[in-house]
Amino acid sequence: MPHIPLENYLTLSAALFAIGIVGFLVRRNPITMLMAIELMWNAGNLAFAAFARNFIDMSGQIFIFIIITVAAAEAAIALAIVVMVFRRRADVDVDDISILRG
Repeated sequence: MPHIPLENYLTLSAALFAIGIVGFLVRRNPITMLMAIELMWNAGNLAFAAFARNFIDMSGQIFIFIIITVAAAEAAIALAIVVMVFRRRADVDVDDISILRG
């Protein structure tokens, strides 16, 4: 199996993270924003996995497990909030949700 340099993994991770940031800042749909956040989480996971492989240390794998657990909980709670807002209103726009503050 050929050895892929660490820089390639980190470049891909940085590109995925940048795409996630752009997706979060540009889009106003909460589902799309959640997918952008998940993309940023996975970019961090890729960087941790690359460092763990490069330095032959399993602590990066432990961080990946924790990040995946937190990302799953975050996605479940945020999706539940979006569904509740969508049931009350036909339109789900992040700018309009700020009006709902009591």
